[in-house]
Amino acid sequence: MKKLLVFIVIQVFAAGLCLNAQKIKMQKGSLDFLKGQKSLLVTFDYSDMAVGKFDKEEDYIEKKKTEYNEKEAGKGDTWAESWVSDRETRYEPKFETLFNKYMEKAGLVGNRDVTDAQYEMNVHTIFTEPGFNVGVMRKPAYIDVVVTFKDISTGEEKASLTADNCPGQDAFGYDFDTGYRIEESYAKLGKSLAGYILKQIK
Repeated sequence: MKKLLVFIVIQVFAAGLCLNAQKIKMQKGSLDFLKGQKSLLVTFDYSDMAVGKFDKEEDYIEKKKTEYNEKEAGKGDTWAESWVSDRETRYEPKFETLFNKYMEKAGLVGNRDVTDAQYEMNVHTIFTEPGFNVGVMRKPAYIDVVVTFKDISTGEEKASLTADNCPGQDAFGYDFDTGYRIEESYAKLGKSLAGYILKQIK
């Protein structure tokens, strides 16, 4: 029982360190141009993304697909399809939901289907750590992103920032699904990015 308690404390402490490690940093320009804006076109980019120990996402996908197919025919192919489709069906909607929830204070809405926006916010994921949860051991997912803002009509880049170590996990330990953990990373990013923007344009 004592060993179990020590293990739980270590897990909670490690999770806390991960959650506190997130950092958003302005790299270029300022966000003053967002003052008074009512809509923002949000786009997502996953090109040249590293995953876990793999510099190239395609190498990670090939390894996992092969491993799953060896265990059960077709399972790897299904997994590979979900790895990509989860972006549009899970990660991006979750980001938008949390981003807009907190941006309500400024009257600004950011979505993929906005048609009247003057500016575009591109969220480029450059690294994904899928994490894991095997019951007795777990590691949160996290993502590193570069966020770039540009004037849609002129293509001029107005500002860029980085957000590192955006963590994703279930507080109660039920994040056995990789997609769920990564989805929570985008939720955290949406919330934190909105908070950062609000501070910059107040």
